[in-house]
Amino acid sequence: MAAVKEMAQLQRMLFEVEREFIRTATTLIYRVGDIDLKYLICQHVWESAGHARFLRERGRELSGFGKNDSVRESYSAIFEEAIRADDPLVALAGFYRVLKPALLAAYRHYLEATHHLADWPSRKLVEEFIIDEERHLDEIAKYLQDVEGEQWAQRLSIALSAIGGWLGERESIAAPSDFEWVSHTVPYQHLDTCNRGDFPISSSAYGYDPAQFPIVRSWLEDPDTDARVLRVMVYVWLMMELDAVDYLATIFYETAAAPFDMHYDLARHLWDESRHSAFGYRQLPKLGVDLTRLEHSLDLYNILVHMSPAERYAMMTMEFEAGSFGTKAQIMDKIRELNDFEADTLLAFDRNDEQQHVRYGHRWLPEIMRLFNVEGSVDAFVENTKSRFGELSKTYGGKTPHSLSAEDRFTGEKILKLVGLA
Repeated sequence: MAAVKEMAQLQRMLFEVEREFIRTATTLIYRVGDIDLKYLICQHVWESAGHARFLRERGRELSGFGKNDSVRESYSAIFEEAIRADDPLVALAGFYRVLKPALLAAYRHYLEATHHLADWPSRKLVEEFIIDEERHLDEIAKYLQDVEGEQWAQRLSIALSAIGGWLGERESIAAPSDFEWVSHTVPYQHLDTCNRGDFPISSSAYGYDPAQFPIVRSWLEDPDTDARVLRVMVYVWLMMELDAVDYLATIFYETAAAPFDMHYDLARHLWDESRHSAFGYRQLPKLGVDLTRLEHSLDLYNILVHMSPAERYAMMTMEFEAGSFGTKAQIMDKIRELNDFEADTLLAFDRNDEQQHVRYGHRWLPEIMRLFNVEGSVDAFVENTKSRFGELSKTYGGKTPHSLSAEDRFTGEKILKLVGLA
């Protein structure tokens, strides 16, 4: 059984690397400003979650994989160091020029180390993961073309060489005596506000004045609102789910002790939210909307980042998502008048995903409460969290001024003109 245990241990090590990537790469999402890059990192995190899940499932079929989901300290230390770069693109470069290529090398080493027939099920998985990892590096390359970061990459390479690569597949080289871990002295903190690059920003895209806001609440709720207006507004709403991407991404890092199954579901949740945002991001220009005139709303991130992970997830799943079903159902019914198959399809999948997310909330909110020693019932916690959100809104909400004047930014009135009703 020695050969079986050896391969199981290598799979365990690969599982732990993928798991740490999920926990720490998510901190890049709200730090980078390029919207397409945010979406891409979310996709890579979800695909890495799939790798980790299959590695664990296969590994548990073998003797010696282990029963828990913990990660060895030597791996965590390297990933902790990786997120300490001040510049988010330098941090991104560290992941994709050092840590991910090393993971690709580790997968290739696994194929060389195992038996082609005896370990055929594992080999087929690893072959697929290699294709993914190669694609990940190719997809991210364009975002790193003008990024230097050689010194930071060298720091991570030294740390990784000290353990001989992720699988110990190469000779280990001790770090220089003067090597100092930044992560030992600099605690990691989430940004107080998320990065939206060159896009205009404001506190909120929602309001009641069509001369000021693109999402007019009274229009959303009025059954007589023109379907063409609703279609544009709901795409804006979907695009603004980017705030959910940014604040959901903060939860992974703070829940290192959570079961892997929770991070797996949260990775899916994150990927879903990024896809929903992309629905609007891709469709609005097709309808004639200039995205450089559409302000991104930052209030939810700015408020929620000051709340605990349990409170963030409670507000997201039990308030925002659960509370959207009625309005979205009414909008979907109205938009069917347009015979727009693509809009119908996108909204149907959005609604289906949101229902699954609420189920995630029911499953994992109690677990996050347990991790942070929160006592009492879930229902009471949710109600208290809603009240606290309201209080924190007074301090941290409404603080982001409009980047654009009312004349220049996209508003409800401009939607009327766009669809020919004004």
